[in-house]
Amino acid sequence: MISPSQALTAIPAGLRTPLLAEYRSIVQNYFEHRWSPSELSGGRLCEIVYTIVDGYGKSAFAAKPAKPSNFAQACKTLESRTAVPRSFQILIPRLLPALYEIRNNRGVGHAGGDVDPNHMDATAVLSISNWILAELVRVFHGLSIDDAQKLVDSLIERRTPIVWEVGGVKRVLRADMSLQDQILVLLATNSVPVKLSALLNWTEYRDEGYFKRVLRKLHSARLLEFNEVLMTLELLPPASGRVAALVSAGTSPKRSNSVKGRKRHS
Repeated sequence: MISPSQALTAIPAGLRTPLLAEYRSIVQNYFEHRWSPSELSGGRLCEIVYTIVDGYGKSAFAAKPAKPSNFAQACKTLESRTAVPRSFQILIPRLLPALYEIRNNRGVGHAGGDVDPNHMDATAVLSISNWILAELVRVFHGLSIDDAQKLVDSLIERRTPIVWEVGGVKRVLRADMSLQDQILVLLATNSVPVKLSALLNWTEYRDEGYFKRVLRKLHSARLLEFNEVLMTLELLPPASGRVAALVSAGTSPKRSNSVKGRKRHS
């Protein structure tokens, strides 16, 4: 298995760097429920991916992303190339115009309509962008779909204004926050499963028995997945709204009494 730093080294830095920057922006903005910025990043991602796929087919990458004058037609032209992977000939060239259309002609760009489509559209942007990035990793490195997706997940570290990392240790800056909410916020900053030992260290919680009971309660509520065989934890989608509200509240104190008696290491 290749490391995250090797994920897209086959693509020149002038294209790889903005590709990863835009993808991370999409993930971060979606995590913060900032739908419109997520969609705008999706539009920029389209231009970068087009330039990469076009360069791959020509066996000569451009130094930096370029926007075709007629994006839909340019993507259609990519379908005429046969000496490329099927996904580079058909799937990606057909997905990019749809992704670009969301950026240009939906709620992100124009007002009107009875229902705001931004949340729905941002979800589509995230899903399509995630698939495209995983496919680029898979093609350039010959990985399986599962391994490519795991590698893409490892590229993302979500940031929140209420979590600070020091020497590999994460701390929630809201000292008044309940243990349950601390757990959810800390898990939200990781796109891969977190070891129970790490979470105990980050929260400085000493009573492991009670800590596990809290985890099981959150597991039963389907807010996180607690694997008691591997002793790993991962945030589940239903927790996203609760985490977004906590992030939006920032570092301003707000007392929560859902879990009392927090015990720290002496």
